Amino acid sequence: MPSTTARALATIAGEQYDQFHEYSENDPPLAAQIRKYWTGIGFSFPGVAEAWSAVFVSWCVKQSGASKTQFLFNPQHSQFVYAAIRNAASGAGVFRAYPIADYQPQIGDIVQNNRDGQTFDYDYASTHKSYSSHSAVVVESGIDSAGAYVRTIGGNESDSIRRKRVALNAHGRIAQRALSPYICVIQNLM
Repeated sequence: MPSTTARALATIAGEQYDQFHEYSENDPPLAAQIRKYWTGIGFSFPGVAEAWSAVFVSWCVKQSGASKTQFLFNPQHSQFVYAAIRNAASGAGVFRAYPIADYQPQIGDIVQNNRDGQTFDYDYASTHKSYSSHSAVVVESGIDSAGAYVRTIGGNESDSIRRKRVALNAHGRIAQRALSPYICVIQNLM
């Protein structure tokens, strides 16, 4: 059962989607909000041309109540994933990353996947702090005609804030895909 803070993270991501998903990053309302994402986690705003998906996730996590000692707010997904993998390995911290085959995603968790044709896996992520990837916040789970799923909300998806359906297997874990394979799930224990 997701905690109150994990549910808050999902709610915050959902509110951002509701307010901005019809805008492109170059539209003034979303561009102004992207500036707030950057500055809200302590970074200078480099403009909307700079990838902002990790900044979106970091900002949402911060708004849910996490401190910088609990989550590594960063413009690179790989940075906060690396910290969460280290937390899982040591059994410490409130954000812990696990391989997709080992953990069932819950509302308020964060799903990381490859991008740009990469095929990095959990072992790679556990030993590297900098590589191209993407992540999004789990905001819903359910079953539809195609089977079990979780729905995520992420930033800088097609230059906006978007929702995506992530298929689950019979064990409730993420079903791996060939294109942009999934790397891990960050469990939110806050």
